[in-house]
Parts: sequence; C-alpha cells; structure tokens
Amino acid sequence: MNALNEKEKIPYVVTSKSYTAVAINAASKAGEWIKSRLGTIGEPGTKYSPQDLVTEVDKGAEQMIRRLILTHFPDHAILGEEGVEPGPEASAKALKEAQEEEFLWIVDPVDGTTNFVHGFPFYSVSIALAHHGEVIVGVIYDPSRDELFVAEKGKGAYVHGNRMAVSSEQGLAQSLVAVGFPADTTYALPINMAAVQALAPQVRSLRAGGSAALHLAYVAAGRLSAYTEVGLKPWDIAAGALLVEESGGKVTDTIGTPYQLSVSHVVATNGKIHDALTDVLKEAKATGLE
Repeated sequence: MNALNEKEKIPYVVTSKSYTAVAINAASKAGEWIKSRLGTIGEPGTKYSPQDLVTEVDKGAEQMIRRLILTHFPDHAILGEEGVEPGPEASAKALKEAQEEEFLWIVDPVDGTTNFVHGFPFYSVSIALAHHGEVIVGVIYDPSRDELFVAEKGKGAYVHGNRMAVSSEQGLAQSLVAVGFPADTTYALPINMAAVQALAPQVRSLRAGGSAALHLAYVAAGRLSAYTEVGLKPWDIAAGALLVEESGGKVTDTIGTPYQLSVSHVVATNGKIHDALTDVLKEAKATGLE
C-alpha cells in the first residue's frame, strides 16, 4: 500500500460502550485501591482552606485513573481535581481551556476526602466523559458499598445492572433533600447555610452526606428527592448530572438554567419538586447568582 493510501485510512473508532467500559474499569480499580488505603492516612494536607483536604490517596487514585484512560485513548484530554490549582477561579480557567477539547474526561478521584480521612463510609470515585462539552458517559463508584452507578447519554442509568428511576415525591413536604457544607467558608458556606435555613421547615428532612457525586447518584436512584449546593466544581457534578437526567430527573443551576459543565451552583431533583425548590432558594437569596 502506498503512503498516500496509508494516510487516507480511516482510523478505528471505538463505540461509546468502550468509553463506558474504560470508565467503569478505572472507577472500580481506583475505588478498590482507595478502600485498601483506609486507615493508613497520616495528617492530610489542605488546599483552598483548612476544610479542603487532600491526601496522597487522592493524588495516587487520579494518577491511576489517568493511566488507565490514556492507555486506551491517548489523544483524549483529562480534567482532574488534583491537576488543578485550588479555588473557584482556577477551576473556571481550567475548564474553559479544557472545553476546547473534542473528548474531555472529568475526574474526581475521591469525592468526599474529608469522609475518607475520618473513616466515614460516604465517598466515591466520579468519572465523566464529555464530547464537545456534552457529558455522554457518567460513572460513580462507591467502594464502601461496592455500588456502581453508570449512565450513557440516551441509554438510561443503572446501579447493580438495574435501571434507575428518580423518586415520586410531588411536593417539598414529602421530600428528603441533600445539602452541603462547602470548604469555602467565606463565600459558599454562608449561602448554603441560608439555603439550609430556608429549606429545613419546608421539607421532610435534610441530609448532608459530604459527597456531591453520591448525593447526585442517590437522586438518580430515588433515594433522595433532591440535592442542592452552591460552590461546586465541574468534577463534583459532571457524572452525577448525567445519572440524574438519564433517570428521569432534572439538573439546573440554582435559578433553573439547564445544566452545563460550567455550572457550580446546582439543583438536582426528581423533576416534580424542581420549581418549588428553586423558588425557595430565590426567595432566601441563597442561589449564589443574585
């Protein structure tokens, strides 16, 4: 075959199933390794604030995930929490640069590091793949419960191989809603506290598990009616947002604008209580977007 024909050969294109298989493999292998390190961590380091912890496990897990992804897709870009400087400005800048890429993997190696450090079994590995800025694969793995949440764009979302569906609550009064206490104590925390104060009397109960990714997975699985938090990063939300949408739920920013990768103030619900929840946040001036 001459050189010209060689150049004209169409490269082998893998299907989204292969993307999903790689995401599952990376999340489960990293998750098992993270779990094996439980109880071995010394004093963790801090990043953006004394509440924003990082450990060698976060860094090691991200390296493991990067290697596994790049082995299969060496020309894909990866946006990972540990590869970005702390703080909202750095995250926004990193995302803006990364969004130019055709295929972008968005990785949170340990979502819920504080829980992990304390041995509180609510942390997860979150891996998403975006194509031209749209998330097409989302995988969240909870090593403590060995639960794998998987979604492909247009193909539904699954846990333990079973199709997931959001909960059926029709009003806030019947709803179990998750919130967060972010590491950014100067800006995000006061806004979230205003949300907590406004929501607490109106919902059945509030929960704060400490892993945004698992909160989103639980909304998708129908275990939570909704989750809202101000001050998140792209890697906290990307995989979970697809899980919720593919389970029949709704994900927007705190004033109801549809989810995209740049959203950091999030509301994810079963869809039925979405407007009621965003109305409460707006009235309490707890959207972070006033």
